[in-house]
Amino acid sequence: MKSSVLMASMAAAVLLAATGAQAADTLAKIAESGKITLAYRESSVPFSYLEGPGKPIGFSVELSNAVVEAVKKKLNKPNLQVALMPVTSQNRIPLITNGTIDLECGSTTNNTARGKDVAFAINHFYTGTRLLVKKSSKIKDYADLAKKTVASTTGTTNVLVMRKYNIEKNLGMNIVLGKDHADSFLLLESDRAAAFAMDDILLFGLIANAKTPSDFEVVGESLQVEPYACMLPKDDPAFKKVVDDTFAAMMKSGEFEKLYDKWFMQPIPPRGVPLNLPMSPQLKENLKVLSDKPAT
Repeated sequence: MKSSVLMASMAAAVLLAATGAQAADTLAKIAESGKITLAYRESSVPFSYLEGPGKPIGFSVELSNAVVEAVKKKLNKPNLQVALMPVTSQNRIPLITNGTIDLECGSTTNNTARGKDVAFAINHFYTGTRLLVKKSSKIKDYADLAKKTVASTTGTTNVLVMRKYNIEKNLGMNIVLGKDHADSFLLLESDRAAAFAMDDILLFGLIANAKTPSDFEVVGESLQVEPYACMLPKDDPAFKKVVDDTFAAMMKSGEFEKLYDKWFMQPIPPRGVPLNLPMSPQLKENLKVLSDKPAT
């Protein structure tokens, strides 16, 4: 009898612990610690990049800041501390899943594979894999890269896309990986790679900030169109609602379009060069439907 009571008590304790773990969501964690931790990228122009040491700026950084203001209001914590942490393509997902960071707004593709580990907010950009090359190389498309070295960045969907394309077309490319976009760009700039395969918007951003922008160009058709979205912990509907509601309000009010114009159409730091990239049809449509649908 005592054994049965003991077993029942232990089962109840396990159930209570499990329930408690579910209740300890991101908002609860932030409220208890008095701190929200945001991730940023160091070279994802114009989304999230460094203007100076430890000073991230960009389109996605401003989206993150809008979420912070919403969380402050939700939790009634006007003096909420904001911690900033740099992440790479390789470590951004693990740092979300282990609770180190609460929100990652950079240049992250929302796809079904990643959706098994993390959640995504409403999509805020659409892009596709293209090629950054030196104009002097005369490379105009993927076929021109047969038997050549091509750079991409560790932990990105672009690596998978390029490897698949390389096999399907039997191009014999040698794909080398940089640890971040700046590192990959350096491989191209120093002639250790003939091209840099990446999301086209990031390539335009790198050109804008290059020492000699006129030396480079983006070529090739997009191999796929993928959405960018902010990344947050999985199975946390309360926090996701705060993030989604924030972006939905910005998209409905016109604030999002003003932010887009600031970072994609106007001169941006550090060189004051505009990207001149109008909003895509896919993004214009998503300002209406507010979808968080992933790429397959």
